[in-house]
Parts: sequence; C-alpha cells; structure tokens
Amino acid sequence: MGGESQNAKDQRTAVAPMLSVRNGARAIEFYKAAFGAAELFRIGNDSGAVVARLSVGKDEFWVADESPEHLNFSPESLGGGTVRMVMIVTDPDAAFERAVTTGATVVSPVSDQPYGWRVGRIVDPFGHHWEIGKPLAEGS
Repeated sequence: MGGESQNAKDQRTAVAPMLSVRNGARAIEFYKAAFGAAELFRIGNDSGAVVARLSVGKDEFWVADESPEHLNFSPESLGGGTVRMVMIVTDPDAAFERAVTTGATVVSPVSDQPYGWRVGRIVDPFGHHWEIGKPLAEGS
C-alpha cells in the first residue's frame, strides 16, 4: 500500500491564519473573552513575547507577537491589515455584541445583506478586522 502509514492517510489539510499583534498575551486574553477561544498551545520567551494556538469551535488560528526581524508586522505597525477574518456563527448578533463589549470597535453593525448573509464587522484592539455572520436561509 505505497508504504504510507495509517497516520499519514488520516491527516487532513488545514489552513490556520497567524495573527501578528503587539502584546500577544493581552491579545490571547481578548480572544478568549470576546470569542470564547480556547488556548491549545503557548510558548513564550523572557521578554514576554508569545506564540499561541487558539481554537474557536473546531477552527484554529494562531497569535504571535510581531517580530520585525522575521518580517512579521502587526496592523498597528503597518497602519492597517491586509486580511479580514470571517467568523461564521449561529447567532451573529450575540457574538458581535460580546466582541464589542470586550473591547472591539464597530466598523459596521450586524444587518441582513442583499447577498444573503446576516453579518457585521468589528476591528479588534490589535487592528485585525473580523466579519461575524451567518448565511440567511432561503426565503428569509
């Protein structure tokens, strides 16, 4: 059978973004409070910089302190980000409100969009934009 182990066959391909931030430890706590993230892994150094793997539901993302020497810059250093995170949830209104209450800033409130989604957009305290929403059922 090609010499592949069963483990190799069971592996799935996944893409998980890594968000560069200033003050990674504070960012981790924000994502836990705002999105209910679970911390799966964390490593830090003597200067306080961290790299962590977080999950929200079954999906994962990483958070790391920016490190210009490795060409990793936060949106704060760049004057904005180049990516928006999209979080699909059952109740976008509640998830959105939780993020705002925890310190996110409203970019656009949750509303029904003509393209079939109920979605709103926030920017977190570290400069990353998140669209929080869900597809609307047909006929809604």
